[in-house]
This record gives sequence, structure tokens and C-alpha cells, in this order.
Amino acid sequence: MDLQKRTAPAAAAELRASDADRDRIADILRDALAEGRLTADEHAERVEGVLAAKTVGELDVFIRDLPAAHQRRTPHAPAPSRPAPGAIPEEPDDNVVAVFSSAVRRGRWRAGRRIHAYAIFGSVEIDLSEALFEYQQVVIRAISVFGNVEVRVPENVSLRGTGGGVLGNFEVDHLDAEDPESPVVHVDGWAVLGNIEGRPKRGKVVADILDRVQRKVDKSLRKHLDH
Repeated sequence: MDLQKRTAPAAAAELRASDADRDRIADILRDALAEGRLTADEHAERVEGVLAAKTVGELDVFIRDLPAAHQRRTPHAPAPSRPAPGAIPEEPDDNVVAVFSSAVRRGRWRAGRRIHAYAIFGSVEIDLSEALFEYQQVVIRAISVFGNVEVRVPENVSLRGTGGGVLGNFEVDHLDAEDPESPVVHVDGWAVLGNIEGRPKRGKVVADILDRVQRKVDKSLRKHLDH
């Protein structure tokens, strides 16, 4: 048992680092710069090393002398599997309909709390990778009959799916965002001799969340420089 305890951290350190691992270390370094724990040159040098790191152990080296590395990370609460009662209106904010045709929502658009998508012998694409999220919870009600409904979300949101298929396919990835304030997209529906899919769009993140984090860092930097 003792041997297992000693070897477990070493095994974890040898795991290949993911983009999320690198982003977490970069966030810690950015906070350390804002707090005055690192100089600009030290920060730049460490960030360069983070981008080149291959394993989790290599990443930990860059924050070993920072307080954040010794703080116990509390697990964040998972996103709800269903919206809270009354949180989402019954009437849709947007209808996306394709009957013997195709319909697309893509680019910089405002996502309402409820979106209805109908693909009848047609194709519907709802791309939220660049959307403005005015609400934390978004419900997409999808119905596919001899058609296809495709939902794409940014990587830093939570994604849930509830539904099924009748001689069709209903497949929605289960995603949990690191930030508990991130939007949650619920895809509900049925595919009758059709297809409904929900997937993350790799490399895409909610810009509004990044802007909020950047504003927080900028505020900390200004406060530090004023002193």
C-alpha cells in the first residue's frame, strides 16, 4: 500500500499534458505576475516553457515556488443535468427550421435561453462557438425526422443531452467546464430516422469568459502598478 502511495504521484507526473493543463498553469503564472511575484521576464520565460512542456510533471516545475501550487484544489460542482424549474421559458427565443432544405445559425449571434430546431428531410446547424451567451443556461430542443441536427459548442462550456432515437441517432457529448459560471447548453430531442449530435468545437472558447478573466487580471495589474 505504501509503495502504491509513493508511485502514484510519480505516475501522474508522467502523464501527457493536455491543453487544459497548460491553460491552468498559464492562469497561475498570469496571477503571479499580477500579484508581483514574478517579473515580466520571468513570466515570459515560464510561459514559453509551459507551451513546450510535454508532461504534467514538467508543467508543475514552473509553479513549484508559487503559493497556488500548494493550495488544495476544491472540486467544482458539476453542471446540472436539467435546468432549474422555471429557469427556461416555454416559448422559444429562436426557431431554426429546415424542411427539404438547410438552416444555419453561425458566427457572432446572441443565443437565447430556448432554441427550437426542426429538421424534416433537411439539415440544421447550430454553431455556438462564437455566440454571445447572455444567459448561463441554454436549452436547444431538437426534432429530426429523416434529417440532421448538428450542435457545436465552445470547449469551455458545459454540455448535456437528454433524448433518444427511433431508428435514428441521438448522440450528445457530456462536457463539464472548469469555470462554474460558464454557460450550460442542454440539448433535448428525438431523432426519427434521423440524426442529432452535440459536440465541442476544438480550439473554440467563449470569448466573453476570456474577456472577463482578462479584465480581472488587468485590474489587478493596475492596482499593483498604482502601489
